[in-house]
Amino acid sequence: MNYAGQAALVLDGAPISDNIFYRLCPTFLLLPLVVLATVATIIASQSIITGAFSMTRQAIQLGWLPRLHITQTSAEGYGQIYVGAVNWLLMLVTLGLTVGFGKSDNLAAAYGIAVSATMLMTSALLFIAMREIWGWSVITAGAVAGVFFLVDAGFFAANITKVTQGGYVPLILAALVYGIMLIWHVGATAVSARVQDAVVPVGAFMARITEEAIPRVPGTAVFLTRTQRDVPPVMVWHVKHNRALHQKLLVLTVTTESVPWVKDTERLTFGEIAPRFWRAAARYGFMERPDIPALLQHAHGLGCAIDLSDITYYVGHETVVADKDDRALPRVAEALFAFMQRNSAHLTEYFRLPTNAVVEIGRQVSV
Repeated sequence: MNYAGQAALVLDGAPISDNIFYRLCPTFLLLPLVVLATVATIIASQSIITGAFSMTRQAIQLGWLPRLHITQTSAEGYGQIYVGAVNWLLMLVTLGLTVGFGKSDNLAAAYGIAVSATMLMTSALLFIAMREIWGWSVITAGAVAGVFFLVDAGFFAANITKVTQGGYVPLILAALVYGIMLIWHVGATAVSARVQDAVVPVGAFMARITEEAIPRVPGTAVFLTRTQRDVPPVMVWHVKHNRALHQKLLVLTVTTESVPWVKDTERLTFGEIAPRFWRAAARYGFMERPDIPALLQHAHGLGCAIDLSDITYYVGHETVVADKDDRALPRVAEALFAFMQRNSAHLTEYFRLPTNAVVEIGRQVSV
């Protein structure tokens, strides 16, 4: 309605030397509406900040961003969070845009590209949602989404001519954010693949424990790992350096699914792969926050005979180094991923582990 009103004024012959937007209301209502718009802008900015926090956490859960320190600001609302790094980044970008463009009129091109591109992508996502979530036919979904897509495509095509006049700013910002996400995801996938290559068969590992008379100390050791099978490298390194192993062992792999929530009945699966040696897999949705101590209590209730009163958590801390084989990442991507890896938050906080019961084992991983 806003755009249609401005177009109607122009077609009616109104001068376009100044901002036509302010001609949409009578002169005596201009100041009250400016005040109202300012209040609405403040409210909208809070929504943008909250949305940025929420999307950041979901991207972290899904493996598309490095772990950041997240503060839960409310015990009642899961979505009430604060991400300091994102908040400061939003402030710096906002100040940069304000200083760089100088006045709101100069922001028109950047705003038009950002809004019209968002509307266009939303129409495409609507088609995907209608097909994959609601189960609509291709014809029905295409007809409904196509109406919105045609309108949004017209707006976007009209704004694409303003790319050189400031419209490149949101495109560059979007490319930078996506670049960071892509590098982290590719790097994390490469690390996971290299770790999978270093697993040891359970039978061979347990035979070595017996042959070398490795002492078995009381308590339960929980090893958090990305590996999906056999004995993870973090356990092998633990035995190599400490020359001892707990009497009860649990290897735990935590994965985040592309759904908001996972049913409690589908949360955990585990099995005993050797005497007093369990392997478990936990599944969480991207809107959930993993809680490993609570998960272990649940596993104990289901029959996993671990000692809840004496648990030590072992976490691998990878140091990423450049590799030279055919699977190696490009040098720039490896360097950026290694930087993000060094500065990401520790798994201890992410999994809500008790800090006085966690042992980190350093290791180098070539990617």
